[in-house]
Amino acid sequence: MLDTSISSKAVRWLANVFFLGALCFAAVALLLGDVFFLRLATEALIFGGLALSVDLLLGGVGLLPLGQALFFGLGAYVSALVLKEWQASFWIALGVALLVSALAGLVGGVIAIRAKGVYFALISFGLAQVISKVVFNTRELGASDGIIGVPQASVAPGLSSGDPVSFFLVTLTLIFSFYVGLRYLMDTPLGRQLSAIRTNEHRVAFLGFSTWRFKLFAFVMAACVAGLSGALYPMLRGFVSPELMFFQVSGNAVINVIVGGTGTLIGPLYGSALLTGLRSVVGSYTVHHQIVIGLLFMAVVVMFPRGLMGYLIPLLQKRMQKRRASSQGDF
Repeated sequence: MLDTSISSKAVRWLANVFFLGALCFAAVALLLGDVFFLRLATEALIFGGLALSVDLLLGGVGLLPLGQALFFGLGAYVSALVLKEWQASFWIALGVALLVSALAGLVGGVIAIRAKGVYFALISFGLAQVISKVVFNTRELGASDGIIGVPQASVAPGLSSGDPVSFFLVTLTLIFSFYVGLRYLMDTPLGRQLSAIRTNEHRVAFLGFSTWRFKLFAFVMAACVAGLSGALYPMLRGFVSPELMFFQVSGNAVINVIVGGTGTLIGPLYGSALLTGLRSVVGSYTVHHQIVIGLLFMAVVVMFPRGLMGYLIPLLQKRMQKRRASSQGDF
């Protein structure tokens, strides 16, 4: 068996590669003055935050959310309204989006988590469909056109979301905070309870723990992460639309998680970066890029059923274990 400490080091090494690689990418883009790919990378990070929220539920608790775009789009709309109608402040927009997402997550969680398996997935999907249709038909929210002309958000004096490099670094810092916070959460006794519920919910309940409360907590946490990630979207693109709440956004997030590696937390970020870049490259050649994404998804499921991280982490574990064995043998 492989040491759990080696496993943690392997995951930490892959996380360091991702975030340090992102910093290097920003430095190269700054030198080249490339705005397009920098904004594309920022978008990949934003949708990576949505994928993190999905992985918290799917990989952490064993709940498949097919309507997580509800909270992502809700955070985006709240952020856009705050920036356009109230004050163009990055922190106020994030704060209001967090409060609204937490409240929506609490209400949605009370409704959804009483169901299990495919029924939970369908209820979460149904909630997203209902809210997206309400937004789609509300003229005060722009109806099908959404909200356009969202002003740039002021992050600090002299720093706004209009600067591609600065906003990329701000987004990277926020996503890094999400990752570190969720990683820490899963290593706490509370996180171990969530993992135990994923493994055998009936046994956890038999031991006297309220699984409903733990699942509700995870649902609200996931809603907050998705809502905060969505709040960054109008700051990047300058608009929001009801499409952000559609099933395609939720489905793409689930695909990002599965391709990257369910339950690894860092895997969804790799999956989001890979698939966002692939959509851009393939989309420049054909409008049928979803076919390529679908074929890639099927190939990954067949060849790497545990995702890319499920393949890379054991390789790193074995290499680290060999190095430890050889270093101990020298003494």
